[in-house]
Amino acid sequence: MMTTALLLIDIQNDYFPGGKMELEGVLSASLRAREILTFFREKGLPVVHLQHLAARPEATFFLPDTEGVRIHQHVEPLPGEVVFQKKYPNSFRNTPLLDHLINQQVNKVVVCGMMTHMCVDATVRAAFDYGLEVTVIHDACAARALAFGEQVIPAAQVHGAFLAALNLIYGKVVSAGEFLGNF
Repeated sequence: MMTTALLLIDIQNDYFPGGKMELEGVLSASLRAREILTFFREKGLPVVHLQHLAARPEATFFLPDTEGVRIHQHVEPLPGEVVFQKKYPNSFRNTPLLDHLINQQVNKVVVCGMMTHMCVDATVRAAFDYGLEVTVIHDACAARALAFGEQVIPAAQVHGAFLAALNLIYGKVVSAGEFLGNF
């Protein structure tokens, strides 16, 4: 029997107000992620927390042994919940994630997390490539403004563009409410 797992990607303190890399809409996104997490816990479905640790010497956030690297209290892992640490945007790269999902007979993943345009995007594309069916909870993800040349792209446009690119081929993009109402 195949099952669905929740992937909570990098919902860590440095992305929140007062952190070293604050994202736009991070508080509301983390609260939507908490709703999804509560649902998975109540159903007894697998939950995987992914925690990014800075690996580059010039890194300014997610530094080991700092408050910023800790998983945010809104989605804090319970004792016994799986937490995988990673050093790359793709949550599958150099982690036991794929083997864990195979061992749990997971064929579908639901993704919430940070940043939409980096680790969420990389992980969703990899999950699709590994043959998993993916659902992204768009209002449980957050992004930040980016610059391209002289142009600044607002966070909402970055978020929307990346989700639009993922929708349909790489996964289904829905709101927390749509997901909870249709699971």
